[in-house]
Amino acid sequence: MSVKHESGDAHERELFARLEKEIAADSPESASAPEGGESGTGRSAESAPAGQDESADPTAVIMVDRPGGPSGPGLMDRVLGSKRRPVIPAWARSWNEFKTAGKGVAAYAWHVAAYHAVRTPWYALRLTVQAPVGAARFLGNSMRWVSDAEGDPLRLDAARREDVGDYLKLSRQRDRRVRWRTLVSIVGAVVGPTVALALYVLAPTWLTVLATTIGVMMLGRLGQSADAPVINRAVEIPKATKLTSDIVLRALGSLGIPAINQDQAKGGPGFTFTAPITRDGPGWLAEGDLPYGVTVTDVADRRERLASGLRRPLGCVWPEATADEHTGRLRLWVGDQDLSKTRQAPWPLAKSGTVDLFRPIDWGTDQRGRWVGITLMFIAGVIGAIPRMGKTFLLRLLLLIAALDVRAEIHTYDLKGTGDLDAVGDRVGYRHRAGEEDADIEYAIADLRAVREEMRRRAKVIRSLPKDICPESKVTTELASKRSLGLHPIVIGVDECQVWFEHDKHGAEFEEICVDLVKRGPATGIVLLLATQRPDKDSIPKAISANASARWCLKVMGQVENDMVLGTGAYKRGVRATLFAWSEKGVSYFLGEGADARIVRSAFIDAVEADRIALRARALRERAGTLAGHAAGDQPEAEEAPTYDLLADLLAAIPEGSQKVWNEVAVAALAELRPGVYGEWTGEQLTLALKPYGVRAGQVWGTAEDGKGANRRGIKRADLLKAVAERDGGAAAA
Repeated sequence: MSVKHESGDAHERELFARLEKEIAADSPESASAPEGGESGTGRSAESAPAGQDESADPTAVIMVDRPGGPSGPGLMDRVLGSKRRPVIPAWARSWNEFKTAGKGVAAYAWHVAAYHAVRTPWYALRLTVQAPVGAARFLGNSMRWVSDAEGDPLRLDAARREDVGDYLKLSRQRDRRVRWRTLVSIVGAVVGPTVALALYVLAPTWLTVLATTIGVMMLGRLGQSADAPVINRAVEIPKATKLTSDIVLRALGSLGIPAINQDQAKGGPGFTFTAPITRDGPGWLAEGDLPYGVTVTDVADRRERLASGLRRPLGCVWPEATADEHTGRLRLWVGDQDLSKTRQAPWPLAKSGTVDLFRPIDWGTDQRGRWVGITLMFIAGVIGAIPRMGKTFLLRLLLLIAALDVRAEIHTYDLKGTGDLDAVGDRVGYRHRAGEEDADIEYAIADLRAVREEMRRRAKVIRSLPKDICPESKVTTELASKRSLGLHPIVIGVDECQVWFEHDKHGAEFEEICVDLVKRGPATGIVLLLATQRPDKDSIPKAISANASARWCLKVMGQVENDMVLGTGAYKRGVRATLFAWSEKGVSYFLGEGADARIVRSAFIDAVEADRIALRARALRERAGTLAGHAAGDQPEAEEAPTYDLLADLLAAIPEGSQKVWNEVAVAALAELRPGVYGEWTGEQLTLALKPYGVRAGQVWGTAEDGKGANRRGIKRADLLKAVAERDGGAAAA
């Protein structure tokens, strides 16, 4: 009995297997499946789950989606993970934006009133001249109204059609209208002159003049030509097309991105809006998801074509990624006017005000005209751009901000030598130099040595302070205000910094000190701002660009320059300063303040206004008693720190019999030779310092203290001798 039952089950299994095979063969998924037994789900017999019969049909479709299973996150998951939009828009909560809008409305009203007030006599004269024409038109229109002239076409049409009923009906209607309107005209012709005569006799002179003027002006207005209006617009309001979904889809379809074009060709939109298109500042904001596989960078790369598709100037179109969303979420902001041509609000500190460097200070506006702030303390900054894009103006603006804090000690170096930083340096600078001559370089290296020693002193002071006064082991605004501690802010601004790092004699030391200031300076109240028009590995050493916490990248030409300023991978993430147009001067990608990269247009302060602000800063310092250094006429001592020759010191410190030496041994020998110079050097600093001389540190075999051999980073004596010979230019030096 059991045998018979088992044979029946086998027969049923065989039947069902055959049916499933036929169904799978007829389905489109199996027809497109590759050879080798893979099904439409991409699964094969080899990848069958554990416990599945290996003798089962390998072509059977394996269901990987459980029917009836959960279709997504639960209700509470969606509620807790939802992104809530603000109840009150950001612009309505900003007092600065409210004041800016109020000032704009007041300025607009004042301009319109003044414009028309100046032209009022001309308006009155033209209206008076046109009054006779207006009177004739008034009489003519009145006669046409009395005679019901507007009904003549209808009556003529009825007569042409020989429709007696319609004609008689229209004629009777005209008779009634004419009788009534004639009566009204007679009454008006009698009452009007009578009232006018009574006013002339009984009314005061001013009222008569006013009534006559109003009457003449009204007749003049009636007598003006349609193509020659008396009163013109005082302000030409730009007519920007409202952004609609059709316009956005049309523009995206014109970019030539295959995934978008294919979706639109199949009847799809090619872009899924996730929120309504809304008014956002002086422009429109559209947000949505691009097709699968399309990223925001694909759209940003075609910004010019996108602007063409939107029929808007290039400076109006700003595609952006959404930081907390996937890479296909596009935020498209389209302004009413070109960003470079839009009138920017005056800088709040241009006329008055002081600064606390420990708090955010407005320095520029985004595309929507909103002010963007920066806290200069606790940062090191890098500014990069091609020439003539506003790099020096931006650096000078940041230095002016620092100058308005009377506690700040300003060090300015204009290595271009054109005097762009003289307004700050000569008025309030503690140290200032313009040029790249030998004397300028010696002045700068001596100053940086002194700043490094000051940083070391500050670190000891901070470490010695009680935790209740300095709980976070860094300078605060309260500590900076105590002159006895000497923890006031120090801000160093360098334009064309590549001159320092490429100097044949002091380049390595400049790099070593600046790297130290970038890494340790912010915690001790020292800020280093470097600007260059050639952002590459030689102009901005990697150790500096990798540790700078604030970056400004104006227009650059390629990916390498872009990532040198904004960080590795910025170009691939869509943060591309290459998209800026030549006309967009002063516009940069700003990375700092703990936020993602933003497009910001710096406040425009020309040389004249910069000098005026610097004079105000100088007056504040004179009253506070903090004016010192270069601005006060004091010059540094001729030699503030010992000079040294690194190659010669290494050859003197390393025994002649040693052909190879580890970095740690060489640093210890240098520290013993010159404790004041090399006392705190590390092996990494030695590697960086030797790089400009062509001496490369590599793996060197040596014997450790325990007598065992090991491979460690080190240098060869032969490389040092070769570098000295090449530098000094002869065999005698070797």
